[in-house]
Amino acid sequence: MDEEETPEIQIEVKNLYKVFGSKPEKGVQMLKEGKKKPEIFEKTGLTVGLDNNSFEVYKGEIFVLMGLSGCGKSTLLRCLNRLIEPTEGSIIINGRDIVGMDDEEMRKIRRQQLGMIFQNFALLPHRTIIDNVAFGLEIQGIDIPERHTKAAEAIKLVGLAGYEESMPDQLSGGMKQRVGLARALASDADILLMDEAFSALDPLIRRDMQDELIDLQQRLSKTIIFVTHDLDEALKVGSRIALMKDGKIIQIGTAEEILMNPSNEYVERFVADVDMTRVLTAQDVMKKADPIISCKSGPRLAARLMKEYGISNLFVVTQHRILKGIVTIDDVVEAVKNDHTTLEGIVTTDVPQVHLTTPLADIIPMIAEAKLPLAVMDDDNRLKGIIVRGSVLSALARKESEPIVA
Repeated sequence: MDEEETPEIQIEVKNLYKVFGSKPEKGVQMLKEGKKKPEIFEKTGLTVGLDNNSFEVYKGEIFVLMGLSGCGKSTLLRCLNRLIEPTEGSIIINGRDIVGMDDEEMRKIRRQQLGMIFQNFALLPHRTIIDNVAFGLEIQGIDIPERHTKAAEAIKLVGLAGYEESMPDQLSGGMKQRVGLARALASDADILLMDEAFSALDPLIRRDMQDELIDLQQRLSKTIIFVTHDLDEALKVGSRIALMKDGKIIQIGTAEEILMNPSNEYVERFVADVDMTRVLTAQDVMKKADPIISCKSGPRLAARLMKEYGISNLFVVTQHRILKGIVTIDDVVEAVKNDHTTLEGIVTTDVPQVHLTTPLADIIPMIAEAKLPLAVMDDDNRLKGIIVRGSVLSALARKESEPIVA
C-alpha cells in the first residue's frame, strides 16, 4: 500500500456486538448502559464476545487482531464471514453490508471474496495436495483442468512445486500450512482471514512462514486479517494492529504508534517488554539532513555552512537530492587554501547508507563503527535524512524517566 495515496477501505465494521446465550439483545442493551462483561455474565449468564467494535481495513494491508486468550479476536474474525452471526452491527465488505444477507448470497461471498486459513490446516487426508488446494474451486463447479491449473499456480507461489501428488501425511507441519495458504490463494479471494494460522508450528518454521507471508503480500497485495496472541508476530507481520480486551478493541495503530503511544495502562503493560530495536526503523530514528550542499557548489560555501551550523561534514547531493557523497571540514579547508572553486576531488563517495525501512537492530552496530553519520535513502536513492548516535539513543528513550543503556 503506497503511503502517499489515500488508502481504499475494503472492510468497514460499525458498532459490532456479539453476545452468546439466550436473549443476547439483553446483553447488548446492558453493554450500552455501561455494564461490563463480568457483571453481565454474573447477572444474566450471557457471555460477551464483542462489545461495540468499529474499525476499517484498507485494501492491501495486513490488519492484525491480537490480545490474550478469550479477548474476542477469533470471534471477531469469524463474524467477518458470518461463521459466527453478529448480534448487532454492520460489516461492509467491498461496499456491501453482509449482515442480513441470505444464505445463498453469503455462500457466494465466501467462495469468491473471502479465503479462510485455520490453525489446524484442515486438509482432507485422502486427497492429494493439488486436490486439497483445488477443493474450493471444485465447490464452485470449476472443471478439473482449470482448477488444477489454478491450484498448481498457487502451489508454486507458496514454494511447494513438485509436491502436487503427495498426500498430507507426507508433509511437515509447515508444509501443510503452506497447502492451506495455497488453497486460499487458488480461489483468488481479495481478502484472506487467518486465524492463529502459525500458532501450531515450531518456532523456526513459524518464523519462516511469517517471512513467506510478508513476501507473498509484497507480490500479491491481498487484504489480510491476521489473528494472533503473539505480540512479536503481530509486530512483524502487521501493517496495523488492533489490540483487544474483553471483546473490545482498545487501540488501533501501527506497531510504532502502539509502542510509543499506548492509549492506556493495559496497553502499556502489554507492550512493556518489547525490544524496540526490532520495531523501530531508520525512518523512525533519523533526523533531518540539514544543511546539505549541491554538488555544483564550492568549498567556500561549504566552509561557511559548517561554521554557521557548527558541524564538521556536509552531505553532497544533486538537484533532486540524489546522494553524491560527503565532504569533511579538513578537506574543505584544504580546498579553500589551494583556491579550488568546486567540490570535485574532495567528495567522499564511500558513505555508509541504510534504507528507510532498515530495522534499528541492524543500524546500531553500523552506527557504533561509523566515523560519519549514516545516510538514510529511499527507493530512488534520494537522501531523506541522517542518523547519528544521539538520534538512536533519543528514539530508544520512550520515556524521559526510563534509563538508557548505551
